[in-house]
Amino acid sequence: MSNGDAKSETCNGFSEKKPFKIFVGYDPREDLAYQVCRHSITNRSSIPVEITPIVQSDLRKKGLYWRERGQLESTEFSFTRFLTPHLSNYQGWAMFVDCDFLYLADIKELTDVIDDKYAIMCVQHDYTPKETTKMDGAVQTVYPRKNWSSMVLYNCGHPKNKALNPEAVNTQTGAFLHRFQWLEDEDIGSVPFVWNFLEGHNRVVENDPATQPKAVHYTRGGPWFDAWKNCEFADLWLHEMEEYSKENKKEADAAK
Repeated sequence: MSNGDAKSETCNGFSEKKPFKIFVGYDPREDLAYQVCRHSITNRSSIPVEITPIVQSDLRKKGLYWRERGQLESTEFSFTRFLTPHLSNYQGWAMFVDCDFLYLADIKELTDVIDDKYAIMCVQHDYTPKETTKMDGAVQTVYPRKNWSSMVLYNCGHPKNKALNPEAVNTQTGAFLHRFQWLEDEDIGSVPFVWNFLEGHNRVVENDPATQPKAVHYTRGGPWFDAWKNCEFADLWLHEMEEYSKENKKEADAAK
């Protein structure tokens, strides 16, 4: 899926002439969340984007993923996300994002913060969830750098990211991967928190535009789960879902 017109502008090592690669975590239980997330990006993007779902079953068929699912893995992309640099042929910048995001701003604004001196860039949350379960009853785990890996800008050509080969992704511990232990602290760049605005945790401050979410992360569970139909920002997600459904129906009718 690509969107926008090709442009020749280059900034911080990211060329807008080529589509910006975005990999979205996919889980069959959350297909609608994926579709709405994808729509929210393409609908607002002023640069070309190439969106690819990370589907575990496909990666297994290709021999890129063979890890057994652990009891604490709440989604099918808990570990497959770390294949992003490999899937990008260790070239250029690419983004991984969980499917439970809703983008409210142009993704170009996010690419504008890219800095080649970093191996990765992300929102560096200090987050300890109060809930013991999330989504549809999955266990809510607590660990250092919680939610940092839920949206990551990867400098895929950075030498240190060669460590994220299929062998490592399939055998390394959750701590090694989710805490970015193949990197030093100075290799990790910071992104403003509004690009991974945690529903139920982060807060909008009145009259402070710097706190307005550019991407809402329904990390506890979104309106596509019955238990979370009334969560904060549910109305924004439901509106996006309606827009996606209308466009999807139009495309289906046109194809008849």
